[in-house]
Amino acid sequence: MENNWRYKSLENLENRRVTVAKDSTTVVKRCTQLFGKPLNEYSIEDMRIMLGQQFGLDYLIPLVLEQLKIDILSEGDYYPGDLLTAILKVNITFWTKNNLLLKELIDLIKSNQKVLFKSEIPVHLLGQYYQQ
Repeated sequence: MENNWRYKSLENLENRRVTVAKDSTTVVKRCTQLFGKPLNEYSIEDMRIMLGQQFGLDYLIPLVLEQLKIDILSEGDYYPGDLLTAILKVNITFWTKNNLLLKELIDLIKSNQKVLFKSEIPVHLLGQYYQQ
């Protein structure tokens, strides 16, 4: 990746223009806006939304992991740990192609297990990462 990738939008990085139809859902409209926003300006909620839709994973996962290292229970608009919940729901296909990022996620979970088991994170989502 280029050194300045964090200052670019997904639109630039993925070299694709995203448009929205008039009758699109609120989530689709929000994701369309986020495609044009530079990654370094993303809030925790912005990252959570895009992960939930599986958009821009190659760029967002490293940013999310950085944020989770600061606060494993980083919170968007819903509850402490909703960002972690979003990354735990990322499609397994991504993780099989990105073993180093998966290892980083597993290490984060293991080093924060006491905090996580007291949190609102669904235990079934955490359990799959302890088997790795």
